[in-house]
Amino acid sequence: MNAMKLIALPVLATALVMTGCASRKPAADVQAGQNPNGSTTVNTSGLSEDAALNAQNLAGASSKGVTEANKAFLAKRVVHFDYDSTELSNEDLQTLQAHAQFLVANANSRVALTGHTDERGTREYNMALGERRAKAVESFLITTGVSPNQLEAVSYGKEMPINAGHDENAWKENRRVEINYEAVPPLLK
Repeated sequence: MNAMKLIALPVLATALVMTGCASRKPAADVQAGQNPNGSTTVNTSGLSEDAALNAQNLAGASSKGVTEANKAFLAKRVVHFDYDSTELSNEDLQTLQAHAQFLVANANSRVALTGHTDERGTREYNMALGERRAKAVESFLITTGVSPNQLEAVSYGKEMPINAGHDENAWKENRRVEINYEAVPPLLK
């Protein structure tokens, strides 16, 4: 009986995934226009729910809080850390200050701060270190006036490296917090 369950579970899971994929709507063109009040509207008919949300977020990008002086810093969406550290560098403070300025000017913007580590250390230790890094960035943003409701700190530890190497250069790239806009990103054009 247990062997039957072991065979049935993968088949059932595959069927559910295939059913979910089959019910998704195909990609469609996204068309943006202007309302009489000046706000942007997006025609999302024919899009899946996720695609419609992404299209609305991109159309809802804001230039409020974006200056020529902070564009380069707003384009940077990653801050890096030294080994076993949660200290922010002076360069990273400038990047975070630009993002804080944008977030304060755009109360509808939402950001996920994802903490990452290099591969050294246990999974548990790295999850905690990734969280401390994300919280360090979150704390800085809050102290500069960003609403805590606009921020979410998440840790991935060593589970999502961007460089699969096993040397200091790879480890240096992987020790990071990513700034991921989930709603109303900066318009940098």
